[in-house]
Amino acid sequence: MPMDYDGMRADDASLRTDNVDDYKRTCIEFIEDISHDYEAWVDYYKLPEDEDKRRRAGIRATITRTNEWIAKVAQSIKAIDVVMNDGIQKMAEATAGKPLEIGVFVNHKSGYTEASSGIIDVNVKGNGREGRKMKLGFHFKDDRFRVESTCDAYLAQNDLPTQEFDLMDIHLKLHAENAKPRDVVSFTVTISEIENGVEYDRRGVSTIVHLV
Repeated sequence: MPMDYDGMRADDASLRTDNVDDYKRTCIEFIEDISHDYEAWVDYYKLPEDEDKRRRAGIRATITRTNEWIAKVAQSIKAIDVVMNDGIQKMAEATAGKPLEIGVFVNHKSGYTEASSGIIDVNVKGNGREGRKMKLGFHFKDDRFRVESTCDAYLAQNDLPTQEFDLMDIHLKLHAENAKPRDVVSFTVTISEIENGVEYDRRGVSTIVHLV
């Protein structure tokens, strides 16, 4: 199931051009092209009509917002890659579905956000189904978070609230002290749904931050 992916999916064009406008056009086309792969997964699942529509709508909305950010926010090849990979991650999450009530907020906004440089507060909220608990999970094996940025940003991993919660409402610290205006940071927080101490389900939620 394409819940998330690991590693970069930057187009080879990034190795062949230093023209930002040309690369923007290439990546906007790439986002549109790769969306068809995720829509094919939705076809494969043969979902009930409402859920099918919900996942397709999530994919299409991600294409629109990601390409807007590529066109208007990204100012460098690296920034374009960060925005593009964030969009691919979000399409994967939409394709896999969002059965868990999870919210990740920066300055009270989710998904596509803004912040000033410094230590950025990230508020993570979650509510399990049928009495299950919520817990901060791992993006992939030993990697707690996925973070990609133009400014060496990272999510602090000391003193993380890793216990199980009936209602999760925690705060993480995104370190972006070196950020300058127009930098971008994309990160994914993964939440596990726990039943009797065992992971029952998990989902990642990706957020992109425009430094202003």
